[in-house]
Amino acid sequence: MARLFWISFLLAGALYATMGLWSSPYLLEEADGLPMFDLRPLGYTYDEARAYLDALSDEGRVFYLTVQQRLDMAFPGLLALSFVAAFQWLLRGSMRWGLSAVAVLSAGADYLENMRVHGLLIADTVTEQMVADASLATLIKSVSVTVCFTALLVLFARAVWNRR
Repeated sequence: MARLFWISFLLAGALYATMGLWSSPYLLEEADGLPMFDLRPLGYTYDEARAYLDALSDEGRVFYLTVQQRLDMAFPGLLALSFVAAFQWLLRGSMRWGLSAVAVLSAGADYLENMRVHGLLIADTVTEQMVADASLATLIKSVSVTVCFTALLVLFARAVWNRR
């Protein structure tokens, strides 16, 4: 499990770095400085979504739909795999399975967010319900990923402490 964790974690990290250093800054520029939907961990209102969609250039919209969403197709699965591998490696009992379920939930919410954001980007008319659904998926993703990262940090701190 340790090897699976490190391989999937490094691949997810490489994708995250690519998005953080290249695609996210590009989309930030193409939307007049407004962060893309994926980078709003507390979700967004209808007005905020409209403002983003109105500010996003045509080139930015195409980039979001193609490059960014393609990068974000691999990332959630790799990140969840790394979390599950770590939890299976470092835990025993029900915590192992509970946190693994949260990791799978995070990937599912991220994929759902991607689908709903795709819908916002291609829609002729964006409704308040479409935004609310996308925002909820973003919020669920953010909370579940935060739980997993926090648990992972605690587990690694505990492992380092136990080695000393």
